[in-house]
Amino acid sequence: MLRIIKTAFTAVLLLAVSSTLTVSCNQKQETEKKVTLTTVKTAEKSKKKNILFYGNSLTAGYGLDEEASFPSLIQDKIDSLDLNYRVINGGLSGETTASGLSRLDWFLEDQPEVFILELGGNDGLRGIPLEETRKNLNAIIAAVSKKFPSTKILLAGMQIPPNMGLEYAEEFREMYAEIAEKQNIGIIPFLLEGVAGNPDLNLPDGIHPTSEGQQIVAQTVWKHLRPLL
Repeated sequence: MLRIIKTAFTAVLLLAVSSTLTVSCNQKQETEKKVTLTTVKTAEKSKKKNILFYGNSLTAGYGLDEEASFPSLIQDKIDSLDLNYRVINGGLSGETTASGLSRLDWFLEDQPEVFILELGGNDGLRGIPLEETRKNLNAIIAAVSKKFPSTKILLAGMQIPPNMGLEYAEEFREMYAEIAEKQNIGIIPFLLEGVAGNPDLNLPDGIHPTSEGQQIVAQTVWKHLRPLL
């Protein structure tokens, strides 16, 4: 009788141990699964998509601290909304469409999710023939589209004072909309809307926005950029 009881107890003990090991193993597998999923989600979160602002001194934030430039303000807005994007400021003071085209490859090593093209203002102020400016802008857009077909492109329209003549200034203004339509890309009709010509919103040179002006420019850009994100 005692032997029977011992045998039964041993069987129950073995069953309990087996159940415990099974539960423990399942719990370990579930924990490892959760850790793996968390790691994957963290990696996906850390791999931010690029937004490249490619332009001249307006994009660079001429005369101001870097954080006051409108691309930096756009990054602040993106961060406040917890969007998974990183802004790259590719602005260079004095840049023309020709020089912008020549240095483009260096900025296209990594794919931009959105490419904002802000060039041409210096061409206009220097009276460069519009055909040359148009050719360079089209070439930049074509190069980006060829290398990264899925990249969304946004063209920032610009206007210039009639120093070079009313006809030149008018054709310059219309050029951006014509290019955007031909290339089937988005457009910001006028980057400096509400800022240009206002001495309170521009530095003493009358061309580059103050920090307050940059905030208005950022709002203008954001209105057209947000639907692309």
